[in-house]
Amino acid sequence: MPQKRRSHTWTELKQAGNEFFKSGQYGEAACLYTQAIQLLEKSGKKNQEDLGVLYSNRAASYLKDGNCAGCVKDCTASLDLVHFSIKPILRRATAYEALERYRLAYVDYKTALQIDCNIPAAHDGTNRMTKVLTEQDGAAWREKLPPIPTVPLDVRERLVQTAMSTPTAQQNGTSQRERPGDGAMKQALSLKEEGNALVKKGEHKKAIEKYTQSLKLNPKQVPTYTNRALCYLSLKMYKEAVQDCVEALQLDSTNVKALYRRALAYKQLKDYKACVEDLNILLKIEPKNTAAQKLQLEVQKMK
Repeated sequence: MPQKRRSHTWTELKQAGNEFFKSGQYGEAACLYTQAIQLLEKSGKKNQEDLGVLYSNRAASYLKDGNCAGCVKDCTASLDLVHFSIKPILRRATAYEALERYRLAYVDYKTALQIDCNIPAAHDGTNRMTKVLTEQDGAAWREKLPPIPTVPLDVRERLVQTAMSTPTAQQNGTSQRERPGDGAMKQALSLKEEGNALVKKGEHKKAIEKYTQSLKLNPKQVPTYTNRALCYLSLKMYKEAVQDCVEALQLDSTNVKALYRRALAYKQLKDYKACVEDLNILLKIEPKNTAAQKLQLEVQKMK
């Protein structure tokens, strides 16, 4: 008789996930963390800390793989289990920044600094978000921020002590030393921001160059595709705009900017059917999107 195959424990799956993560195989790591999460949840053990670590680890894998929306979701799940845990806060901040949700990124970076004021990534992130939000919202940018949670003193002390005593193998990610690939991701974000600055000056061709360089370093940045699509629209390069929106929607099928900008491109290409289809999808996601409603009325008159 063939021997019965031994089932892996959730701890073994987590460790295997960590090994894949360290070797840069982030998709495989995420799959193993998913199996570990399912196994631990089915076991009925209410070990919130272990489950929180697994969600945080999977979030790190998603972040490395460019799945920023998945990262945000998992970090939030982790923080629901273990409040004010530093790694998911920082990972979520990074994901929010990549998604251009700068106010939420600022809140997370500032929260991280309440827990430990000596985190360089949190200081750098806060400074970047302050600059971006000042440009975006003007001098009163702080008034538009969501509330920044206050971290209780006892929680701060406990979390700092835990961080100091926890072996680095416990979690898979954000150590003080950068892992291979981190530099490329930061450079990609920096190039994207340079592109955004050029767009504000109306220099769309130069912005396209920056976005293209950024996407070579990290081809899974949805905002970079939608931003470059905007530049292509401005330069009347409608087929290129459509292609960038297609790329963005393959990564995030509900991205409103990609749907709207592709609809604009389809309108200019006189593909009114495709234009209306995109607008219908968009309005199911955001029924009160006035720009989409207006464009829909315009296109219906042309058909």
